[in-house]
Amino acid sequence: MLIDTHCHINMIIKKKFDVQLTQDQLNDAEKTIADALDRGVTAIINVGTSLVESINCIQLANKYPNCFATVGLHPNDCTKNWEQDFIAIKSLLDKDKENLIIGIGECGIDLHYPGYDLERQQQAFRAHIELALERNMALVVHSRDAQSQTIEILNEYRGKPLRGVMHCFSGSISFAQQAIELGLMIGIDGPVTYPNNEQLRDVVKAVGLENILLETDAPFLPPQIIRGKQNSPQHVRTIAQYVAKLLDTDLKEVSHATTTNACKVFGSKLKAKSPL
Repeated sequence: MLIDTHCHINMIIKKKFDVQLTQDQLNDAEKTIADALDRGVTAIINVGTSLVESINCIQLANKYPNCFATVGLHPNDCTKNWEQDFIAIKSLLDKDKENLIIGIGECGIDLHYPGYDLERQQQAFRAHIELALERNMALVVHSRDAQSQTIEILNEYRGKPLRGVMHCFSGSISFAQQAIELGLMIGIDGPVTYPNNEQLRDVVKAVGLENILLETDAPFLPPQIIRGKQNSPQHVRTIAQYVAKLLDTDLKEVSHATTTNACKVFGSKLKAKSPL
């Protein structure tokens, strides 16, 4: 059994960001989810990036039993009104009587695009970390071109019972080891299969199966065999097969280890959908 721990089905089935899903679009997700199930993907976590997209993730989880949601504000979506959106995010948690929300994020620091507001991103990141700790929930961290800035803030919470994942990992072995020390797993997705990404393969070998989660980040970052096409949750199996070969083990071992890790991070609700 496999788990896609970071996906955006809400962005697969519609063309515009930050637009609420229609009922027809929610129905359209069925094929994507069925294709994943056919390849052994028993659970899918759709990750919120804004208030609207967080609501979309909850709607998917409400309709499809093997889907779960996280809620949060991507650093690139932290507008000057982010605090109002964050209050609404917390309200979504309060209203979640079915426990469909199993994580906080994605949140973090992204310095890739010009015009970022680092101070605002830092404030929002701290707010997400504190919410995850307060609610005893997993934290989904996004860090792009911001290794030192991300670790600096996470270090402020050293010794706290933080758990989560450094999603779509693209940093150094040292960065991975620091993240692990602070309570995070390392999220591995399609780029591990790219011919020129020896650094990420070295990270996987250095940290081992006990410290990684598998994800697709679909519709983004397709593995090499479908590069240039839209990604989907079914390809978490492709990534698992690649990791098995990289670590000289088999798919069963990778599936078992990464599913166990995901259930430790995201909790019992996920575990119920992912029998080992």
